Amino acid sequence: MAIAAATLCQALRIPYVVPDKNNKKVMQTGSYYSPDEICLPFKLMLGNFIQSIEKGADTVLITGSCGPCRFGEYCELQMKILQKMGYKDIEFIVVDLSHEIGFGEFRRRVGRIAQASAVAPAHKLKALRTAFKVINLCDKIDAKAYDLAGYEARGGDCRQILHDYKDKALLCQTPEQTINLLRLTLKKLESIETDPTKNPLKIAIIGEIFTVIDPFSNLYIEEKLMDYGASTKRMLTPSWWVKNMALKPLKLYARGVYRAADPYLSFPIGGHGKECVGEALLAQAHGMDGAIQILPLGCMPEVVAKAIIPTIAKDKDFPVMTLIVDETSGEAGYSTRIEAFLDMLIARRRRGISA
Repeated sequence: MAIAAATLCQALRIPYVVPDKNNKKVMQTGSYYSPDEICLPFKLMLGNFIQSIEKGADTVLITGSCGPCRFGEYCELQMKILQKMGYKDIEFIVVDLSHEIGFGEFRRRVGRIAQASAVAPAHKLKALRTAFKVINLCDKIDAKAYDLAGYEARGGDCRQILHDYKDKALLCQTPEQTINLLRLTLKKLESIETDPTKNPLKIAIIGEIFTVIDPFSNLYIEEKLMDYGASTKRMLTPSWWVKNMALKPLKLYARGVYRAADPYLSFPIGGHGKECVGEALLAQAHGMDGAIQILPLGCMPEVVAKAIIPTIAKDKDFPVMTLIVDETSGEAGYSTRIEAFLDMLIARRRRGISA
């Protein structure tokens, strides 16, 4: 998300600030000023905002979401917290395409971003296309690396390529430099030597979108699984979210995953709770060995999904492990649980082969 947003600002010639990658300091700062019972994404985002403001940012661009998920109220509460801290002149631009707000209000909010750019209208449209291309390339790189990790002949190659490109991407000064870097990274992944005799465990990563895509929040679970020689896959990605938001007014969003979830959850419950249920069922249908659900403590939609997952696991004989994260989560305990889960999946495979 940061790479695509930086590319967009570069193309629009709008000054921008990218906060550091999420870390303990960001979490401590956000947690200190946040309500105790609020979920981890809120605390990390608030820490990001404070850090960026200290670096000179005067505007916060945040997506919105109406519905049962508390994310729809993030911006209101975060604005009040920042004002109480003395940051009274910080402007929030909330990008939301929900029918409660309406397309006219959406256009007005997006227009505030466009007004900050002096480039021609045609160039602004090109900037949006370029940013979308970047976000698609990033997700394609991630998906390929996490899948190839189970087949690489020399362990660690995919992980190193991922680290290299993410470190370099935010140093690029123009959209062209970023796209060239991403295309080169894809070529590197395609040239990795693989072992065709390997048959790695295949694990789906499902759950709440922020904790699924933010490595710090999920204790770098995808990298841990790479180290264990497993292949992983996740549906919730930044590019999926952008497409889903654009298609939502036409009611064409997430149709496949929604249809899969219908027998167990026939209506949306906010956040990506229904998607989580559908993802578990699609993972089983596509031959994955198991799934790991990740959610922040107190996430209302995911708590509902979590209550349904055991029924799916029993009905479909499909193992699913749930990891709940917050600012007190310990990495050692989670690593032990992940190792035990992988051992169980390996044992299931052996029983299936022997049978």
